[in-house]
Amino acid sequence: MATKFRDLLGESLLEVNTDQTSETYRKVPTSELENKVVAIYFSAHWCGPCQNFTPKLADCYMNVQSELHDRFDIVFVSSDNDEKSFEEYFQTMPWKAIPYSGSLMFLSIK
Repeated sequence: MATKFRDLLGESLLEVNTDQTSETYRKVPTSELENKVVAIYFSAHWCGPCQNFTPKLADCYMNVQSELHDRFDIVFVSSDNDEKSFEEYFQTMPWKAIPYSGSLMFLSIK
């Protein structure tokens, strides 16, 4: 299954770095999704309904994470028009994301 995730999502994903270092994101291998139930979340900073929904999804995600002990994950695929918007929006999310450049390829090819 990890190979399928890697084929679909790329070699690595981004995660917001909660350590107080200079790096905003850290790369994590897509293989971290192995043996998990994974939801793909298509959203964008410019989308008002998405802006309203994302905090609710984040709350649900945190509850599910605690109950399933990390057997569930979400991967954000951005429909944003620029990388700055992606970065601003992704900062509000507790899950992983395809890097902005990868999102563009995902949306145009898949």
